[in-house]
Amino acid sequence: MQPRNKILDDVSQLMTNAMGVAQGAKDEAENAMKSMMDRWLADRDFVTREEFDAVRAMAQKAREENEALKARLDALEAK
Repeated sequence: MQPRNKILDDVSQLMTNAMGVAQGAKDEAENAMKSMMDRWLADRDFVTREEFDAVRAMAQKAREENEALKARLDALEAK
């Protein structure tokens, strides 16, 4: 059996540790960026999808009512 080379073991261990540190730094950077984006979006007064859909439905209903009233008015004016 060959003896293990201590230098290669040390380099291998160092690289493993460096990859762990790099992964930790990546995770921290992602969390910091997500937190910053969440704060930025919260400050912008964006509406939620549900709010947008509710207002759009209200606008559609108002448009339909206006068209019905216009048709009624046109019919009355034609008499």
